[in-house]
Amino acid sequence: MSAIDIGQPVPAFEAVATGDKTLRLSDLKGRNVVIYFYPKDSTPGCTTQGQDFRDSMAEFDRAGTTILGVSRDSLRSHENFRSKQGFEFDLISDPDEKLCKLFDVIKLKKMYGRETLGIERSTFLIDRDGVLRQAWRKVRVKGHVADVLEAAKALG
Repeated sequence: MSAIDIGQPVPAFEAVATGDKTLRLSDLKGRNVVIYFYPKDSTPGCTTQGQDFRDSMAEFDRAGTTILGVSRDSLRSHENFRSKQGFEFDLISDPDEKLCKLFDVIKLKKMYGRETLGIERSTFLIDRDGVLRQAWRKVRVKGHVADVLEAAKALG
């Protein structure tokens, strides 16, 4: 499946999330949406990235932007991670990789000399009308959330 192109509407999706929710993109119309994909709950880089989004929540909210984190971890793992880190945003469990495939974030990764398929840290900014406005792939955690926040503010 090819990635969604910048300037194109994001196809409708439905996903299970923390807080016993089913999230639909259509329910978020009227707000910008940041969807960030990360490899695994409670690992150093993923924890730092989530904390950076958490610490910028008020500014994202002022920019009319909802934050959603996505990984293949279970809802139980997500609930524990979210609670431990004080995340106010929802985490989506995507064990069947439906959202991961929609956004084309499953990539071949090399770790300890072995190749595995895993989530490539990526972030997507969707505008109030459901159109993809920006994509960051192969994300480096440091400074990333500030870049995303700046882009969200620019959408107005």
